[in-house]
Amino acid sequence: MNYQNSISAMDTAAGTSLSAGRAWTWWLYKRRWFLVVVGLPTLLAIAYYGFVAADIYVSDSRFVIKSPDRKGPQLSGLAGMVQSSGLSGGHDEASEVVDYVRSRDALSELATRTNVKAAFADPHADTLSRYPAPFEQDSFENLYKFYNSMVTVNLDSDTGIATLSVKAYSPLAAFTLNDNILQISEALVNRLNQRAQDKAIEEAGNRVQKAEQRVLDARIAMRTFRNRQQIIDPEKQAAGTLDIADKFVATRGALQAQYDQIRAKAPRNPALPALAAQIAALDAQIASQNGQAYGSSKALASKLVGYESLMVEQELATENLKSASASLEQARVEAQKQQFYLETVVKPNKPDMPLLPKRLYKILVIFAASVCLYFIGWMLVVGIMEHAPEN
Repeated sequence: MNYQNSISAMDTAAGTSLSAGRAWTWWLYKRRWFLVVVGLPTLLAIAYYGFVAADIYVSDSRFVIKSPDRKGPQLSGLAGMVQSSGLSGGHDEASEVVDYVRSRDALSELATRTNVKAAFADPHADTLSRYPAPFEQDSFENLYKFYNSMVTVNLDSDTGIATLSVKAYSPLAAFTLNDNILQISEALVNRLNQRAQDKAIEEAGNRVQKAEQRVLDARIAMRTFRNRQQIIDPEKQAAGTLDIADKFVATRGALQAQYDQIRAKAPRNPALPALAAQIAALDAQIASQNGQAYGSSKALASKLVGYESLMVEQELATENLKSASASLEQARVEAQKQQFYLETVVKPNKPDMPLLPKRLYKILVIFAASVCLYFIGWMLVVGIMEHAPEN
């Protein structure tokens, strides 16, 4: 009797266990899509971010481009403190530096200072996050894409302050990369300064050369004019000619007065013919001197126009040369001054704890996204079934 009761209890327990197993299987089957769409990605996210994903350290720094010779708008806060130091902002130059940091040239120059590839291909990092990514080749273009994912720089257009953030798998690597990026950025600013200074000096030197050539051409033109006209200074020579003519006029006037006085008292005086001859000779001399000064195309007056034009050109060329020489000297003085500076507002920090990845946040984001995707799919399926024909 006891034996039969035991057999019956065992059968009942087996039936109950079988029913529970079928119910659990049925429950899983009904929720299979939820488990696939939501549960599986969430479990993978927990496994990866909880046990696999490597710690990422972040080093931050801030810099600004300033010019000592310009005064920018008054700004508040930290930017205003920098302004009060006698420096003003160079927003265009800051934009150039930001673009440079994001460029392939920056990566190439950075690679000459530190081992960028080793910093991003840290063996302690997990395979999915380190360089090179799975199924990717070890190439410069892939390294450049990875570099832009690990190095970010943003410019505040209001303050002109750029924020540089570098991620790496060790505190030292993040700090080293950040510090070297600041160094190559400062080197770029220095090159831009040098290029602008060299261009200014070159342009000023070209103006001096043109001014010197203009002076030389003016002097050659003056020499050619003097040789062709066989005259040194028409103005002075004309003045001398007119001075001689004035003396002849004065002498003739005296002789004419003497002649008239004698003729009035003694019309037949034998001295009258001699005086008349002297007066005639003086008239000829006066006419000759006046003819040399003016009155014909060969006169000094006609030559004076061309001479004065050449003199004006020579004076203008000389003044232009003086001005160009002063500009060149000023450009050389300015070249001794640095026009723009990269001022490090916040130096790179050496992180003492990882800030990334945000494990719980990532898991929750993946869970929320999976849930949304599941309900979107469920609503689509319900909508299709409601509009499907009954047969």
